[in-house]
Amino acid sequence: MRIVFMGTPDLARVCLEAVYAHPAAEIVGVLTQPDKPKGRGMKMVAPPVKVFAEEKGLPVYQPVTLKDGAFAEELAKLDPELIIVAAYGKILPAYVLNYPKYGCVNAHGSLLPKYRGASPIQRAIMDGETETGITAMYMNEGLDTGDMILKLTCPITDEDDFGTLHDTLADLAGKAMCQVIDKILDGTVDDNRTVQPEEGVSYAAKIEKADTLLSFSENADKLFCQIRGLSPMPYAMTHTPDGKILKITTVKRDKTEKTYSEAPGTVVDLSEGIRVVCGDGKTLLFTGVVPEGKSRMAAMDYIRGRKIAVGDVLGKEN
Repeated sequence: MRIVFMGTPDLARVCLEAVYAHPAAEIVGVLTQPDKPKGRGMKMVAPPVKVFAEEKGLPVYQPVTLKDGAFAEELAKLDPELIIVAAYGKILPAYVLNYPKYGCVNAHGSLLPKYRGASPIQRAIMDGETETGITAMYMNEGLDTGDMILKLTCPITDEDDFGTLHDTLADLAGKAMCQVIDKILDGTVDDNRTVQPEEGVSYAAKIEKADTLLSFSENADKLFCQIRGLSPMPYAMTHTPDGKILKITTVKRDKTEKTYSEAPGTVVDLSEGIRVVCGDGKTLLFTGVVPEGKSRMAAMDYIRGRKIAVGDVLGKEN
């Protein structure tokens, strides 16, 4: 089966690896975002999908745009029977969607119709969901609105953050796309094709800076989910009493029923990490941090540097 793969970040790379290994898949082209400058030296860095594709000798295309038929000539030369998409990062115009005889199939990181949009993995954790997964779906001109082919599910545990759940879903994305190929080959791909219901639709908006700021007036459960959903990027953040930014990388719940009367944001203990009071009187234990201008470190190392004390109140931006 002649396949064009479209994707950009690590999730897409893992998915591409699985599709590449499928015995029936002939990947005739890989589309990914253009290289971007990163780091202090602003060195141009290739997307993970490009790195893998070039390692395997696959043709790589990095069009700046697909609009107005910009990729039509190349697409006709590639002549794919199926286009597989995973976190590509561009809207596909009609001429692309309608080209392959088996359609364009997307591996979306949620259980649709929940969490359509840009940040489904982060938003599911931040909202306290206990289950998510990958939905294989036909693409149309809407935002993740196409008919569903299959779903693969996984739990979200207290130990999961965006990083761990991303890796789990990346593996599931590869499995889902391989199952789609199998179903196309045996003629059963549309046996369980399902129109997305209107009930239960939600949107996972792109993570903005405002989403990263911790408000300690919120309850401990909500803040626990917010921190995990934003780690290892871009991280939830607060401010120390001197106005410095403090990013939180890892966090633990207080599993006791103890509550505190101190104001939200107050540091009440430093024996195991930074224990902070939340709006419901419960506490969270910050075990990993990134101080402003520093690298990621254990909270105990930050504490030993005497950068924080019991009684300090976090969250007050000076």
